[in-house]
Amino acid sequence: MLSNGSLALIAGPCVIESEEHVHFLAREIRSIVPDFIFKASFDKANRSSSASYRGPGLKEGLRILAGLKRDGFRVLTDVHETSQVEAVAEVVDIIQIPAFLCRQTDLLLEAGRTGRTVNIKKGQFVSPHDIRNAADKVASTGNNDIVLTERGSSFGYNNLVVDMRGLVIMRSFGWPVVFDATHSVQTPGGLGTKSGGQPEFIEPLARAAVAVGIDGVFVEVHEDPTKALSDGANALRLDLLAAFWQQMLAINRTVEKSPTAPTK
Repeated sequence: MLSNGSLALIAGPCVIESEEHVHFLAREIRSIVPDFIFKASFDKANRSSSASYRGPGLKEGLRILAGLKRDGFRVLTDVHETSQVEAVAEVVDIIQIPAFLCRQTDLLLEAGRTGRTVNIKKGQFVSPHDIRNAADKVASTGNNDIVLTERGSSFGYNNLVVDMRGLVIMRSFGWPVVFDATHSVQTPGGLGTKSGGQPEFIEPLARAAVAVGIDGVFVEVHEDPTKALSDGANALRLDLLAAFWQQMLAINRTVEKSPTAPTK
């Protein structure tokens, strides 16, 4: 789904805040980037605090995402348990494995068996070389429709760093690679009961990643990040998306990408 040579955009809010909100954001993003993949979570199971908003849950969340599908949007959402995978696969185009769960064998295998595209987010604790093991677990089901997403690596406490060499290493495995520009500027748990962020570095890091030669960019977008119910501190403001994306496309046009190696 992401390997046709053009630069893909995955964008949307961190979590489903309401049905009206996801439809609003989806329409706004489509007016800027007509061909994109909408991302939103029905549950944020790894919030820093138990008091933080998690989302509408599986049943209501999938009902809302199915509405987006009927409106012609391609949709991505994440799963946290094997029991969720079958229901999610009936609705979405891409099943996402969260970074914290990227080594969970049963979850990877269950996602692979659906035949859907599986986006594996590289854990903050996993090296670029080692994420191949997660992809191989999905591929062992006969499903090679796999995407690998970089979202930064732990660098001391409450901080992440991006090693651009990792993008080259990951792409050499033969699957498309996406750069998550917004989670890469997160400061995990940096605000005590929630994560902080450094959104001023979203664009510089994304520019560098596209220049390396990747297949897609992932950004969480919100019209007012200060009011977002999850991860607003590291979200890209909606009114900045158009200029941001034009820069990404301009850089991508100048990059001669090395072909990905054939998968097993």
